[in-house]
Amino acid sequence: MRRRLLLAVCIASSLAPAFGLSVVQLKSGASVRGEILSEKPDRVVVDLGFTLLSIPRDEIERMQAEEAPTASAAGEQLLADLFRIAVNSPTLSVKENVDRVAEAVVQIRTPVGLGSGFIIHPSGYVITNDHVIAGEYAISITQYRRGRGELDRVQYNKIRVVALDARLDLALLKIEDAGEAVFPTVPLGDSDSTTDGQGVFAIGSPLGLDRTVSNGIVSQRARAMAGQLYLQTTAQINPGNSGGPLFNLRGEVVGVNNMKAMAVGVEGLNFAIPAAVLKDFLRNREAFGFDPRNPNAGYRYLSPPEPVKTTSKKGVAASAK
Repeated sequence: MRRRLLLAVCIASSLAPAFGLSVVQLKSGASVRGEILSEKPDRVVVDLGFTLLSIPRDEIERMQAEEAPTASAAGEQLLADLFRIAVNSPTLSVKENVDRVAEAVVQIRTPVGLGSGFIIHPSGYVITNDHVIAGEYAISITQYRRGRGELDRVQYNKIRVVALDARLDLALLKIEDAGEAVFPTVPLGDSDSTTDGQGVFAIGSPLGLDRTVSNGIVSQRARAMAGQLYLQTTAQINPGNSGGPLFNLRGEVVGVNNMKAMAVGVEGLNFAIPAAVLKDFLRNREAFGFDPRNPNAGYRYLSPPEPVKTTSKKGVAASAK
């Protein structure tokens, strides 16, 4: 009898339709997005990615299937924005997250210092702080790959500066000597949805100590300083962490580690550039394109022409008409 029941369950599962992603609109005005696993006369079971939700039929206003983007469309979007956004990523421990994202965090060296960065595109696009590479041409990037029983250090020395902005303190680099290598990447999260007290962690190379992990919480989601908004966090950031990622517990980058309070006796005041600012920088990267004639900034725009001044017979300057 048990074998017949198991067989019946297997047959029913194999005949169940593949619903894909759908949006379930509730009568309360809320909506739920996920994969519909089954539809019963009294309820609908939805897979949210991290748990199953059983919704009573009389609470549902309507259900609408969501068209999945084609592989080519997804690839074009990734190339256009140079970053990806994870969907329904599970919340994991810091250790589990580090195992998942650490290979995409890199160390960046110049003749005068070092910093951190992270890979956002499989072809080798890397994010860091502007102050890590400003004015430098000799840039190297070290990636730590998992080998058989140990980490392999792979160094790249042909690095192109794609875009940078000193005001935002962001820079986009491209690894040019990787051949056909496909790099691991990390997704960008929604910094606007972070909350005070939310767990976060950082990976970087403070004082050259590569692969250093520190964790903490978001102290303040939007801290205004010098006309910019920052994520304030207790995750320790030190010289060498600059340009590295600040992750949430879903393994998404919610900030670019940027600075800390250096006053004597002050600890736990660390700041990161929100991921929302980084996304705008990437989507408008042409405006911040690097100009090799002016290595300390992006494209340099000339001042508008001013009226030509002439000298009158009395020696008083007068504008030409």
